[in-house]
Amino acid sequence: MDTNISFTLKVWRQNGPQAKGHFDTFEMKDIPGDTSFLEMLDILNEQLIEAGKEPFVFDHDCREGICGMCSLYINGHPHGPAQGATTCQLYMRRFHDGDVITVEPWRSAAFPVIKDCMVDRSAFDKIIAAGGYTSVRTGQAQDANAILISKEAADEAMDCATCIGCGACVAACKNGSAMLFVSSKVSQLALLPQGRPEAARRAKAMVAKMEELGFGNCTNTRACEAECPKNESIANIARLNREFIKAKLAD
Repeated sequence: MDTNISFTLKVWRQNGPQAKGHFDTFEMKDIPGDTSFLEMLDILNEQLIEAGKEPFVFDHDCREGICGMCSLYINGHPHGPAQGATTCQLYMRRFHDGDVITVEPWRSAAFPVIKDCMVDRSAFDKIIAAGGYTSVRTGQAQDANAILISKEAADEAMDCATCIGCGACVAACKNGSAMLFVSSKVSQLALLPQGRPEAARRAKAMVAKMEELGFGNCTNTRACEAECPKNESIANIARLNREFIKAKLAD
C-alpha cells in the first residue's frame, strides 16, 4: 500500500532564453505515493494559483509515455531515476519522505528555454525534415506484403522506431550530442528496403543539419543509452556512422 510522503521540491524558474534563472523551493506535504510526478506538479500549480502566484511551466501532453513531451531533468537524470520510463511514468513512490527533489530543464544550447522547464525542441523537427522520411509516388506504391523483409530486420527497425524524440539523450550527454536520436531515425529506415533508395542523401543531410543546429559530438560515453526512456541502443550510432561513411565514399 502506498503511503503519503512529504519532501522539499526545488524547481527551476526562468522567463526566457536570455533571462537569468533561479531555483524556487517549495515544501510539499502528504503527497500520495501513487501520484505521478506530473500530477504532483499539478498539485504544486494549484497551490500557487490559489496563492495568487505564477504557476510553474513544464511540458506535457499524452501522459502515457508515448509523446516524449515531459522533458524534465530530475535529481540529475533525464526523466528521473526510473529506467526505461518517461517523467509521466514516474511515481512519487520512487522517492522517500524528507527527500530533496530538484527539477531542471534540458540543458543544451540547441534546446533554448522557453519558460521555466519548457524548452524549444524544434531542432529535432528540423533534423527529421532534412531527411527522416521516404519518398513514395502515391498511387504506385508496391503492396507492403509483396516486399520481403526478414523478421529480424523488421524487429530491429521497430526497436529503432520506438524513439520518441524526447531529447533525454541530448540532456544526458556531456557534449549535448543528438547522435542517438539521429541514428535511431536513420536506422529505422536504413534497415528496411523502402528506405534504401535515399539512404546516402538521408545520412548526409541529417548529420549536416544536426551539426548546423549546434549539437555536440559523440564521444561514446553511453550516457544517452543509459538514460533513454525507450532503451535505444548505441548500436544505432555505429550504423549511422557506417551509412555516413558509405555515402561520403560514394561521393
